[in-house]
Amino acid sequence: MKERTPIEVEQMLNENEPIHIIDVREVAEVKEGKIPGAINIPLGILEAKMPDLDKGTEYTIVCLSGGRSGRATQFLESYGFKVVNMTGGMMSWAGPTE
Repeated sequence: MKERTPIEVEQMLNENEPIHIIDVREVAEVKEGKIPGAINIPLGILEAKMPDLDKGTEYTIVCLSGGRSGRATQFLESYGFKVVNMTGGMMSWAGPTE
């Protein structure tokens, strides 16, 4: 499983590199703040939302601590998606939120 640190994600955002972030936390958790531009697809409905995702796009997967995003990354990877797990999750995120 490919991994990326929160610092690497923040650098990509700051340098306007193309990055597509999926936050797999529950809606109530995301209301407390998410990485700017991230889309929220709670882990429980990820499978149902797979048809909305592009297999040619690399997605960085985020959760609170890295556990759920790790599971989501492995799940999507098994279906041929290009995915990267953000280690440490939002608990390790020091960048801006929206």
